[in-house]
Parts: sequence; structure tokens; C-alpha cells
Amino acid sequence: MSAVRKAGLVGWGAIGRVVGTALARREVPGAELVCIVDNRPLGDAAPAPQVAFEEALERCDLIVEAAGQGVVREWGERVLASGTDLLVASTGALTDEELAKRLLNTGPGRVYFTGGAVGGLDLLQAVRAVGPLDEVRLTTTKLPSTLEQPWMDEELLSRLRTATGPVEVMAGTAREIPVKFPRSTNVAASVALAVGDLDAVQVRVVADPGAHRTRHVVEASGPLGAYRFEVAHLPDPDNPATSRVVPYAVLRSLAALAGRGGQIL
Repeated sequence: MSAVRKAGLVGWGAIGRVVGTALARREVPGAELVCIVDNRPLGDAAPAPQVAFEEALERCDLIVEAAGQGVVREWGERVLASGTDLLVASTGALTDEELAKRLLNTGPGRVYFTGGAVGGLDLLQAVRAVGPLDEVRLTTTKLPSTLEQPWMDEELLSRLRTATGPVEVMAGTAREIPVKFPRSTNVAASVALAVGDLDAVQVRVVADPGAHRTRHVVEASGPLGAYRFEVAHLPDPDNPATSRVVPYAVLRSLAALAGRGGQIL
């Protein structure tokens, strides 16, 4: 492996632009942006060459996914089989247990994921090492427009569009929810990956026209105590389904993978 991680970025959207710009400016010691993969022509807006996925695998030793769950499903195994590492931002894809198993068993590349818009995952992992958590609940509250999905019937869409206060859109497990909201509930998958059990995490998705900040509340109890984490993020102005903090979580993960400088792990 080279001393400097040669990173290829997949996706030039709300997350990718921030991550790619920081990499291009060498703001992550030990990592450089080598190329960008996106199905849209980027022209002069791209700070690195825009290439096809196959060429990115030849140029890079690390692929950073910032384009959605479909990329992980379609390309994840090929990335790892080529010997290239993969950093996943769209953790919702890993709620497909068969896919997750294949990714973990494919090599020689290694797969990593970022916690994204939620904190406390390291603590949940520490508690899980002692014994299973008794109860884990996640409540995610977002603007109604960011939660609309093609599968919704007219009654539910009408409830979202006419809501004057919080409305529960769906409740289920971390196995079920990310499939229904592929761009809005990666946090559910991140919590489940930390806990180690998709079915143990109970998720509520709430639409609130007054939710000027995207809110995630994690409540858990286990053999060592009880825990509650709450975050309230500003949504990205270009893509309100994504919190503005997410690309910076990706950059922190990149810094850890590059292995430069001291930090809390």
C-alpha cells in the first residue's frame, strides 16, 4: 500500500463536493484525490479527472462512496475483489445481510463505514462487547418533503403535505426502515451496525414541518447502564435529505484510514 492513500470519489453531490474539495486541497493528511466517478458531466467543476468506475479501480487504493446505496450494491464486491478498500457513506445498503456478508468476505480490499450524522456508536459498540443491549430505539425527525417516497399512497402523502405538527410516517426495525427510505435513514443502519443486530433496533420516522433541524434520538440500555444520545443537524441546503455534517464525518473517517496525526479512535 502506498504511503499516501490514493482516493477515488464516487458521487459529486452534496456530500461528494465537500469531501472532494477538501481532499483536493490536501486538507486530509495522508490522502489525495485521484479521480471522480459520476454519471453526470462535471466539466471544469471537478478538481480531479472524471473517469469510469473501472479506471478508478486501477488508479486508486481507496474508493469513497458518496452516491447512494445502489453504488454499494452494484460495485461493492468488485471494488474489494480488485484489492481496493471501500469507505461506505450510505450505510443503509448494509442492512441487506446477504450483501453485508459478501462484502465482509470479499477481498483483498477491506470495507469500512462512517457513522455519518449520529454519535455515540463507539460507546454502543463498547457496551455490546460486554453483552447484548436490552433495548435500542431510534427516533428520526425530518421535514416532510425529504421523506416522500414512490411507494407511498395518496393518503399518506396527503398527511405529510398537510401536516401542521409531527406525524409518524413509519415504525419498524433497522432492517425494514432503510429499505423504505434509502436516502433518509442511513442513521438507522449505522446504529444497527454498532449494536450488531438489525432487528434489535426499533425505529420511528417522524415528519415535522417545523423540523428546521434534522433530529436523531438514540435510546439504549444494556448490562452496564442506560444511554441517550440526541443530535439536531442543519440539513444541507442543496439536499435537505442529508445533514450538513455528513461529509465532515466522511472526512474524519478518511483521516483515520490515512493514519496521520493523533486522534480519538
